[in-house]
Amino acid sequence: MQHWGDCISYARFGFEASGSQSVRSEFTRDYDRIIFLSAFRRLQNKTQVFPLPGNVFVHNRLTHSLEVASVGRSLGSIIGQELNKKHRSTFTEDQCSFYQYELSGVISSACLAHDLGNPAFGHSGEKAISHFFISHADQQLNNSNLKSHFKEHEWSDLINFEGNANALRLLTRQFKGKLEGGQRLMYVTLASILKYPCSSDALDKKYIHRKKYGYFQSDKKAFDDIVERFDMIDQAGRPYRHPFVYLVEAADDICYRIIDMEDAHRIGILSRIEIEHAFLSLIGELIGQNSTLDRTKDVLNKISDDNEAISYLRAKCINGLVSRATEVFLNNEEEILSGHFNSTLVDEVAKSCHYLSTINEISVTRIYNHHSVIEVELAGYNVMSEILSVFINAVLNENRTALENKCLHLIPTQYNLSKDDVSPYEKTMGVLDFVSGMTDGYATEMYRKMKGIDIPSHK
Repeated sequence: MQHWGDCISYARFGFEASGSQSVRSEFTRDYDRIIFLSAFRRLQNKTQVFPLPGNVFVHNRLTHSLEVASVGRSLGSIIGQELNKKHRSTFTEDQCSFYQYELSGVISSACLAHDLGNPAFGHSGEKAISHFFISHADQQLNNSNLKSHFKEHEWSDLINFEGNANALRLLTRQFKGKLEGGQRLMYVTLASILKYPCSSDALDKKYIHRKKYGYFQSDKKAFDDIVERFDMIDQAGRPYRHPFVYLVEAADDICYRIIDMEDAHRIGILSRIEIEHAFLSLIGELIGQNSTLDRTKDVLNKISDDNEAISYLRAKCINGLVSRATEVFLNNEEEILSGHFNSTLVDEVAKSCHYLSTINEISVTRIYNHHSVIEVELAGYNVMSEILSVFINAVLNENRTALENKCLHLIPTQYNLSKDDVSPYEKTMGVLDFVSGMTDGYATEMYRKMKGIDIPSHK
C-alpha cells in the first residue's frame, strides 16, 4: 500500500449495496451483526484460560472479546485522529471522515470477531483437533489410511487446525441453506482480522505474520478476494497484513497479558502483593517514575478491597499500554503501511518495558501451567478426539454402518455434507464447522452421552 487511503474500502463482502440510507454507518452495522451472531453468543461458554463454570467468575471468550473490542476502539480512535492530523492535506473528504470517525468502529468490530473461530477448551481445543488427525493418520478407512484421502495442502490444514483461519471461514462461508457472502461484513473489517495472511503450507516462523496461517484451502477464494481488494501483495508476490491488523492484535495482546493476571488473583493463584508489585513496576516503566506514579500509589493505599485494588491497577496498565502501542504504530507508520513491519506493537513496547516480559514469564509458569488449566487441556483432548472419531468416520466411510448413518443425523443440516458430491476434505471441513462451534458444555455433554456416562432422557 502506498497511502492510508488505500486501506479503506466501502464495499461489503458478497453483497451489492442497495443504496438505502440508514442512521448507522456501514461500519457500525458490522459491529451490530457480529454482536447478534449465534457464534458470538456461544463464546460465553468457551474457555479463555481457566475452567468454566467455576465458583469465582473469570473471563470466558465472550467477555474477553468484549474487552478487546473496548481497547481496540481506543486504539482506533487515537490512531485515526493522529493519521488525520498528519495526512489531512493528502486525504479526500471521505478519507478524513473515515479516520476521524470510523476507524475506531472498524477496529472494535474486528476485535469482536477475532476469536469467533476458536473451538471449545481454549487454545487446547485447536491442538486437540490437530492431534486427532496426526494420531489417526494411519487409521484404515475405505481400504486406505485416513491421510491418503486428502491432498497434501488439505492435510496440512487438518494437522495444524487454526482458529484464525476458522474465523474467516465462519464469517465468509456460504453454508447450506444460508445466504451468499456469509455474514456479509465490510471488506475492511475482514481484512483487519487477517492476522496471518498465508496458507498452512506456507508457514515461516522468520516472519511474525507467517508463524500461523489465516485461511483454509476451502476458503482461498475469499482470502484472495480480500487481498486483491487492498492490493496486499509484496514484491515477491506474497500477501502481507493489512495495517489495521496491528491494532486488533495489540488490543488482544494488551488484554490477555494483563487480564489473565487479574483472573489468577481472583481464583487465588497469585496474591495481591505479587500483582501489585508486577503491575506497579510495569506502570513505572510505561509512564516513568513521576508524580503520576506517586498519585497511583496513593490511591492504591486507600483501597482495602483486594479485587478493587487489582482492577484499579489493571486499568492503569491497559491505559499505559494503549498509549505506548500507539506511539510504536505512529513511529513505524511507513513499514506498517508497506507490509515490512516484522513485529507486533506490544513486543516493541516490551523492549523498553521489561516487566511485560516478567509478567509473561509469571503467566507461563504460574497460570498457563496451573493444574486447573492443564486439566481443561486434557479434557479437551479426550472430548474432541472422541467426537471427531465418531463423526469423521461416519462422514467419510463409503460403506457406513447403520449406527454411523444415525450419527450423521446429529450434525445440523448446514454442516452435513455426507450426501453431497464433494471431496473428503470438504466433508471433513463440514464436521469441523460443527465441532469447532460447540461450547465447552455442549461438547462435554455430547462426549458423556457417546461414552454412555450419561443416558439421554426423554423430555
